[in-house]
Amino acid sequence: MKILICCGGGFSSSYVAMRMQNEINARHLENQYQVDFLPFSLILEKFEEYDVIMLCPHLKMELAKLLKTHSLDKPIYLLPPRIYGMMTLDAIIEDGEDVIQLYESNHHNPVVFPGEENLLRIQRHQSYRKTYMKK
Repeated sequence: MKILICCGGGFSSSYVAMRMQNEINARHLENQYQVDFLPFSLILEKFEEYDVIMLCPHLKMELAKLLKTHSLDKPIYLLPPRIYGMMTLDAIIEDGEDVIQLYESNHHNPVVFPGEENLLRIQRHQSYRKTYMKK
């Protein structure tokens, strides 16, 4: 799975992506996962190369503007504010897999998990799967 993380200028997303990629390398998962970063302004140039696009939360309005003029046939997910920057590799992978699955069922962007329609009210600190789908 190839994940692209975008922020306004690429600075915070570069930190998150670098941290995730270092963990991927340390765990020898390079053949399974890749996490890259890009400034949001360049998303149209590269989005086809990825399985899922994750955006930092402050890009909500910019994404709405983009989706009015472009149809992006990839799952796009706005990361919850409490998670962004603190997410673990496992949480990014789990949410990425689940975002792809949700997108395949309805092809609607941005992808929103059930009960998380209001981005600013999301309180979880780990993946949606671990928070709400515990057995």
